[in-house]
Amino acid sequence: MPKLDLDSLPQTNATGYPAPYDREVEGRWYRRLAPEGGLTEMGASHVVLKPGGWSSQRHWHGGQDELLVMIAGEAVLVENGGETVLRAGDVAAWPKGVREGHHLQNRSGSDCVFVAISAGDSSTDYGEYPDIDMKFGPDGYLHKDGTPYPTKRIP
Repeated sequence: MPKLDLDSLPQTNATGYPAPYDREVEGRWYRRLAPEGGLTEMGASHVVLKPGGWSSQRHWHGGQDELLVMIAGEAVLVENGGETVLRAGDVAAWPKGVREGHHLQNRSGSDCVFVAISAGDSSTDYGEYPDIDMKFGPDGYLHKDGTPYPTKRIP
């Protein structure tokens, strides 16, 4: 099993979120692990969340399971039912199709690091952002009434 060299992988904070929803994720820096490892049936990203940064807008997936493993630091997991502090060694999971909107917020003064893993067919995935006027599908981001946003979704 090959060891991935994280330092050699490109890191980005790119997002396809339309304005103004892109602001909260400016402090999210990630490296895509799955392509580098030759993985084709799952997604995986190494994420550094800067102080004040969000992992995403609060969302759920209809076609993909998600798993998150905290590596360092701490972040607040915000879900429908409340908030939970996650620290290094903690694991969180969301099965596809469960409308449990979730995301992480780094409210600390230090970076936090986690690995986010997804499994399922990304080409048919869909979901919603419960707090804002946005949902997503295979063709990109849409207003909840179905009108497309003028941005492209970054898988």
